[in-house]
Amino acid sequence: FSRCGKLLCNTILGEIPDEEQILPRKDYESLDYDRCISEPYVEVLEGMDNKKAKKYEAVHWMMVFAIGVTVGLLGLFVDFFVRLFNKLKFTVVGDSIEKCSDKGCLSLSLLELLAFNMTFVFIASVLVLIEPVAAGSGIPEIKSYLNGVKIPGIVRLRTFLCKAAGVLFSVAGGLFVGKEGPMIHSGAIVGAGLPQFQSITFRKIKFDFPYFRSDRDKRDFVSAGAAAGVAAAFGAPIGGTLFSLEEGSSFWNQALTWKVLFCSMSATFTLNFFRSGINFSKWGSFQLPGLLNFGEFKCPDGDKNCHLWTAVDLAFFVLMGVVGGLLGALFNCMNKNLAKYRIRHIHPKAKFIRVLESLLVTMVTTIVIFAASMLGECRDLSTPTAHNTTLAGSEDINSTIRQFFCSNKTYNDMATLFFNPQEAAIHQLFHQDGTFSPVTLSVFFFLYFLLACWTYGVSVPSGLFVPSLLCGAAFGRLVANVLKVKLGMDIYSGTFALIGAAAFLGGVVRMTISLTVILIESTNEITYGLPIMITLMVAKWTGDFFNKGIYDIHIQLRGVPLLEWETEVEMDRLTASDIMETNLTYVYPHTRVQSLVSILRTTVYHAFPVVTENRQNERDFMKGNILISNNIHFKKSSVVSRAGEQRRRCQSMKSYPSSELRNVCDEQSAAVEPSEEGEDLLQQMLERRHAPYPNLYPDQSPSEEWTMEERFRPLTFHGLILRSQLVNLLIRGVCYAENQSSTNQPRLSYAEMTEDYPRYPDIHDLDLTLLSPRMIVDVTPYMNPCPYTVSPNARISQVFNLFRTMGLRHLPVVNAVGEIVGIITRHNLTHEFLMAKLRQHYITI
Repeated sequence: FSRCGKLLCNTILGEIPDEEQILPRKDYESLDYDRCISEPYVEVLEGMDNKKAKKYEAVHWMMVFAIGVTVGLLGLFVDFFVRLFNKLKFTVVGDSIEKCSDKGCLSLSLLELLAFNMTFVFIASVLVLIEPVAAGSGIPEIKSYLNGVKIPGIVRLRTFLCKAAGVLFSVAGGLFVGKEGPMIHSGAIVGAGLPQFQSITFRKIKFDFPYFRSDRDKRDFVSAGAAAGVAAAFGAPIGGTLFSLEEGSSFWNQALTWKVLFCSMSATFTLNFFRSGINFSKWGSFQLPGLLNFGEFKCPDGDKNCHLWTAVDLAFFVLMGVVGGLLGALFNCMNKNLAKYRIRHIHPKAKFIRVLESLLVTMVTTIVIFAASMLGECRDLSTPTAHNTTLAGSEDINSTIRQFFCSNKTYNDMATLFFNPQEAAIHQLFHQDGTFSPVTLSVFFFLYFLLACWTYGVSVPSGLFVPSLLCGAAFGRLVANVLKVKLGMDIYSGTFALIGAAAFLGGVVRMTISLTVILIESTNEITYGLPIMITLMVAKWTGDFFNKGIYDIHIQLRGVPLLEWETEVEMDRLTASDIMETNLTYVYPHTRVQSLVSILRTTVYHAFPVVTENRQNERDFMKGNILISNNIHFKKSSVVSRAGEQRRRCQSMKSYPSSELRNVCDEQSAAVEPSEEGEDLLQQMLERRHAPYPNLYPDQSPSEEWTMEERFRPLTFHGLILRSQLVNLLIRGVCYAENQSSTNQPRLSYAEMTEDYPRYPDIHDLDLTLLSPRMIVDVTPYMNPCPYTVSPNARISQVFNLFRTMGLRHLPVVNAVGEIVGIITRHNLTHEFLMAKLRQHYITI
């Protein structure tokens, strides 16, 4: 706590704290949203008439509807069992407390509560041991997935089962967690898996369904599933759609918006239909839209002086937004330090240590709840209660009032908040008038703040929305009590509780557009739009002054190479040639099997440029093409080559103070003969254009004696081919003999190329005895001949926007004469990498 306070003070004073930098890891794979326009894919397009196109579109809409209905039924399942477990626990423990209050056996009641909570949390923690990715809310992982990063196991069926079952027990176990975040993750898994009609966990579940076999389609369905999860959790279909747009998906279009909204609507009304029918026995009444419903905010009948909020209240809302941003920044800072401690000291140890930590948190939380409830104030039951008397279920709001340790006509205000499901406590704060003392609200807020911060990150499925809302609602209700009692203002307490909830939640998660709409839809009161929006904006601006949102912090701690919405203005000092990777591993259009196997087994790259050496192009450059030869002066000054770029980097590295970098540069340039100052590299290569290049037959590797020009020779770019495609070609024996023509090579259809998606075979699964090493593979029919490319002189903002907006995985850098000079991947566009390159740029200048 003191360390976070010091960090906040340092930020206010303009001092930069010395914190270790967590660099993005390179072992995360990227999704490829761009379509591979290969010959098999073109054949599919040519064979698709209007009838087939409409059939494909109809299947797409059916899948979207099925995802929404499934997520709605999942919400019904989670809600039913959470209510069942909570009812069982609170009934048994509540009766025990009522009996033991007079008999002096409260320790027995505490043991019963501990037994319930620790049993439930133990089951949830064991489920996380089975699938570690099921821990937490899952929102950081889904946000990363929608951003284009593939996290292993994040959308598997086993993760879904552990997540859906685990959240039941973690919520019922009394931990300060919510079920809304895991609902979003579970919805995303449904979106990823249902249209595939197969499972990696249960391999026997596999149907012949040829549609949607690409990252592009899968990512769209994940967007729809995540939006459906939000819609089912809050009864907010529009908010769910905006959540997928704001928090993740970099590529968006009108058709996707309509389908995601339809999926969200399907989830909301499916859940609403069944919950309303089960709780009220009125099938088709649609009275319970989401798992968390704030109820209706309205003034008492006949009170004409009552207003939900006035223009004067906006000033207080702004101040509450500032305080909410500060509290959110403090919460995030403390939770970040806890997460670092867990990464260093708990995760490396045996797995059962994580279970023990979860049980420790449960035990402390249970004891604190029990002890705090004994300290609550006994208040008169005659206090006016409800503006709205209906909870999310069929029970009355007054039925959640607890009389623990109080006489018959009084009730315990602290126990009313602690000994209830979190949704019931939120309703109490929103809709009960004058029932909580300032001391109770202050103690409740302080304890809930600390315990919720400690809990988020333990090895159980856990959400953060409801704990943040409840904590903020207590803060807002405290402000309302102070304004009423101290200043004598005539205000609506429920509005201030709602604004406090929005302020604290906004300060923690830093969401604006989607969170505003979610809260408006949850309250069913459009007049709250302006104060909620202003409060969330102020809370976000205040919190961003100190640190990032909680989800972005956990993404950064995992080293996920997340791409923000845009780059900083100063990054435009750099160009594509400053950040691209010049050491390329490439293949030829016709390559021997042994060369492909060697490349695939000795590299970890997921795509390879298909190139030819342009010796003939150099002769044409000097002889046949008059237009180009007339522009030789332009080319000498403007065309970027790989060898020239590598030499420039070596020269810039020499200016570094690090001796290690200077040594690397000296080693790379040792084989290069010094040239006269100002002599152009391209002109040197043109003067020796008839000298033969060293033989680079596909089954040979570069020689250590080659010069820099030989190592970075000009290569004409023809397209990109993926590792998965090359492995697929080798395993299926797509090749031809030396004495044959490439027309004799077997042809694969698009369905055969995508049959193994998303788990393509590995190169080590290849049986080399079935192939002759001297056989040749023609890769041109299966490569992408027209990927997005960028000029080496393009500014970083242009490169970044193209890469992120189009959802690319690889971006070749091609110069003015069609030669590939480098390649850009996601890692080259992360903030940390760009900052390092910018510092290098300043040092060079």
